[in-house]
Amino acid sequence: MSHVLGSATSALRPARPENAPQLAALSLPFVRSGALRERPVSLYAAHASDFLVVEASDGSLEGCVGLRVHHSGPEGDRGPAGVVYNFCVARHSQGCGVGARLLRAVLARARAQSLGALFTATTGGGGLFLRYGFTPASACLAPPAWVQSLDPRRGARILGRSLSSV
Repeated sequence: MSHVLGSATSALRPARPENAPQLAALSLPFVRSGALRERPVSLYAAHASDFLVVEASDGSLEGCVGLRVHHSGPEGDRGPAGVVYNFCVARHSQGCGVGARLLRAVLARARAQSLGALFTATTGGGGLFLRYGFTPASACLAPPAWVQSLDPRRGARILGRSLSSV
């Protein structure tokens, strides 16, 4: 039950390059399970500005999510799109709202950057994404460079969500 209290007092903030080892360590169980691609600590450091983290009062990370902006969209370009990646929550913080908090924050960040759509690839059920308006999406709608980087052997499903005001 203490992890619930820890989540209530945790801070959501942008990651910093010095958080790279923590990001890699947080991601490791998900890499081992096949849910995430392995990334070197140097990549986390170089792309720290992509990440939002939830930090517990003791300085440990309870969760993280990356948002990469792709300025070149698919044919019939609808403007810049974002890709949500490396989304993970520490086992002891799962089911406590950390993932929902991170997803709401990444949606707000994407809107603030005037992105037209968000995409992600998941090897799991994607339940949290589906609850926040993501739906199965065709690869032709997603940023081409990102689609080409996906490993077809992983069997990931592409989910997308429009951010355009209707």
